[in-house]
Amino acid sequence: MGFFRPGRSNNRYVGIWYKMISTRTVVWVANTETPLNDTSGVLRISQGALQILNGNNSVFWSSNSSASDRGSDLVAQLLDTGNLVLRDQGSLIWQSFDYPVDTLLSGMRIGVDLVTGKETYLRSWKSDDDPSPSAGQYVFRVDTNGYPQLFERHNMVPVSRFGPWNGVTFNGMPNLGENSIFTHQFVFNENEIYYEYALVNDSLISRMHLSADGKMEDLIWVSRTQNWTTYSTASSVDACARYATCGSYANCNINNAPACSCLEGFEPRNTEEWNLADWSSGCQRITPLACGNGDGFRRLSGVKFPDTNRSVYDLSMTLGECETTCKRNCSCTAYASLDIRNGGSGCMLWFGDLMDIRVYDETQELHIRMPASELPSSTSPEYGSGSGKKKPTITIVVSTSLASFLVCLIIALYVAWRKKKRSGKRRQVLMQARDENYTNDEDSNKDTELSAFSLSMISKSTNKFALDNKLGEGGFGPVYKGVFEDGREIAVKRLSATSSQGVDEFKNEVGCIARLQHRNLVKLLGYCIQGDERMLIYEYMENKSLDFFIFDASRSIMLDWPLRFHIINGIARGLLYLHQDSRLRIVHRDLKAGNILLDKDMNPKISDFGLARKFSGYETEANTNKVVGTYGYISPEYAVHGLFSVKSDVYSFGVLVLEIVSGKKNRGFSQQDYNDTLIGHAWKLHKDGKSVELVSSSMRDSCVASQVLRAVHIGLLCVQHHAEDRPTMSSVVLMLGNENYLLPPKQPAFFAEERFVTEINSMSSAPTLDSVNEVTVTLLDAR
Repeated sequence: MGFFRPGRSNNRYVGIWYKMISTRTVVWVANTETPLNDTSGVLRISQGALQILNGNNSVFWSSNSSASDRGSDLVAQLLDTGNLVLRDQGSLIWQSFDYPVDTLLSGMRIGVDLVTGKETYLRSWKSDDDPSPSAGQYVFRVDTNGYPQLFERHNMVPVSRFGPWNGVTFNGMPNLGENSIFTHQFVFNENEIYYEYALVNDSLISRMHLSADGKMEDLIWVSRTQNWTTYSTASSVDACARYATCGSYANCNINNAPACSCLEGFEPRNTEEWNLADWSSGCQRITPLACGNGDGFRRLSGVKFPDTNRSVYDLSMTLGECETTCKRNCSCTAYASLDIRNGGSGCMLWFGDLMDIRVYDETQELHIRMPASELPSSTSPEYGSGSGKKKPTITIVVSTSLASFLVCLIIALYVAWRKKKRSGKRRQVLMQARDENYTNDEDSNKDTELSAFSLSMISKSTNKFALDNKLGEGGFGPVYKGVFEDGREIAVKRLSATSSQGVDEFKNEVGCIARLQHRNLVKLLGYCIQGDERMLIYEYMENKSLDFFIFDASRSIMLDWPLRFHIINGIARGLLYLHQDSRLRIVHRDLKAGNILLDKDMNPKISDFGLARKFSGYETEANTNKVVGTYGYISPEYAVHGLFSVKSDVYSFGVLVLEIVSGKKNRGFSQQDYNDTLIGHAWKLHKDGKSVELVSSSMRDSCVASQVLRAVHIGLLCVQHHAEDRPTMSSVVLMLGNENYLLPPKQPAFFAEERFVTEINSMSSAPTLDSVNEVTVTLLDAR
């Protein structure tokens, strides 16, 4: 251990390396972020901690430990394992193994302490000359969403994945099983989740290393050759090792050409792309699921299990109970046993698309939900038939086939007739829309179920767009209430000529919401395109929008705590549907109080999909040079880098939760003692154990303290600075619905208002933020 200079750098660090290896191999660095630029550095024990000082006696780095008695006898010791420990009268008070950088040694752990919330993980150096992990692009850590698994990520994008732990090794990683060199352990209980390995032979020199270019390798030192030899690698070494190469419901087999193929019963989602070897859109079912008794399960073995990010699990269930549970839930797409030991035990259920499957020599069986028509006969040997007798006569077979053919022919003729009848009605609308450049977008041709309303009909229903019927106005334009002649109430969203949004947003909203159906999403009834007019017609929401109530002193008393908690849950379920359970994967990108509408029973419905983005295949995030949204709700990675994902919506949801609890806006929030956002204020109260004080005064009498604390806690988890630290909406729904332990939040992403405005404005030539009307805005050319 000592001071060293990495590579060609002139900076000096305190590090630990191997003594008997000629090539200096550094396994741990203390002052990764605060290097010394001269030779005046001193390492000492002082004030109950290890400290690095420069020539001016300024502390450059500290272990931040503390002894029980500042005058006690402190001892620092470098162990043969490579662990630097600090002891106070024999008791361990700090160790370097708790703070890994880019190297995992035998006995080290990476994971999460569920009691304290402390997380340990590997992050690559920036380069061979710079050990700064904050600038490193690769991270190897435990992902606690769903059933825990290990991921390597490159700037938040998954690179490779260890399958779920099966009691012996990681599914899909047979080279990490029992062998003569290593033993591997994955501990998962109510207090902690961690992975570690140990050497069977202590005379071996081994390390697990995450390099600056993203290689995750098990390395062994060979004295004869005086070189490090790769024993195994966790990074992408072939096309199938990279995360989700083949998209959803597809299998990757490196021995095939092409490597990707759809699972049995599935077909390419985009045949043209698939034939060009672009498999990212994945596969889709040939026959839709029928749910209930109409579905069954196909066994699939010899594969790496899909991503468990959207899974739930039970350690005590049998496989039979697991099947029954999955069959009862129409959203469950697959199930499997968790532990392969002692004949198998535990249950894991997958929800949503099955992602990142590849051929591997695995004995565990995955049971995939399939419609009955795609399954073998119940009398086939695969399904355990006792008799195995199949002796129908030729007469019965021919008769049955002929009857089936006639029925199918009749149905086909009827469907064709109906389709022709409908297409005649649509053709007139589409011919007119063609002149407006509307039909050039493929989404318009898919929009087959919406009604086209005439301008005269809409004008009459709104009394010629009278001011008395105006409900409000947003970035799209004004919204009017209308009443059809049959008494149906509607809301008409009329594109304004001066709107910052336009035809693209209009088409986008139609394309997104027309195919979405959920009780917590506003229902689109139809549209009107005539001349220069473009309008969307929605179901009418009697109680307007959420911001109409929570930010108004008099109206806020109408929302007691049970109702607010009901609204939070409804918004969460609506977002979960958008992100996971819908036919499309949607990122809303403009979730805010003004876009949450309330029906007559105060049920929340997410609205305004003009800025929404559809994801396909294994897409989880995207970049844009056009940042859109509303100040106060935009996530930091989106505002600064133009990088958005479902976690951007999670951030907005977190802001919304804190606003619902407090009745205050995040943007423009201020306290007498300090100027901060609502997020910053909530964080300070949480740290002080005073989260209940965030509650709006209008509902102090009705609030349930435990629910308030849980809501604030979840809100803070959702507004974490790094997207990977935020939960998924499936996790949020589960957290809201039970009383299980919650991970402690880290310091969230928040800025003092002036600083945030300055940073946002410095990114672009965007409009200033002095408008009191907080409508959706568009920022150009994000960095």
